[in-house]
Amino acid sequence: MLILKAYKYRIYPTLEQQHYFANVFGCVRFIYNKMLADKIGHYKQTGKMLKNTPAVYKKAFPWLKTVDSLALANAQLQLENAYNQFFRNKNVGFPTSKAKKRTTTASQQTIKTERSRFKMEG
Repeated sequence: MLILKAYKYRIYPTLEQQHYFANVFGCVRFIYNKMLADKIGHYKQTGKMLKNTPAVYKKAFPWLKTVDSLALANAQLQLENAYNQFFRNKNVGFPTSKAKKRTTTASQQTIKTERSRFKMEG
């Protein structure tokens, strides 16, 4: 018999950590929205799906280099997943842009626990 457990944590980041989290979440939101807009524009022009990565945007927007690349890669994966779900099932709805007002979740791959401490990769 498989028993699943869930743990809920509340963290109290320092002011510096709060700024870092806000920066990461803002960059993730920006890259998601930018990639979505470029995919839509490319599809309207050519009728084909655009395969883009966050690395392409780092030259035009150097401030993206200051955040964890895994966080940006996760934004790409989330966008690709949303696109694939839409094309498989039209009832799901077309991917929408991320807004600052909605909650942003952190990925399991970028936040880890070590000896009862949280560690943010990056």
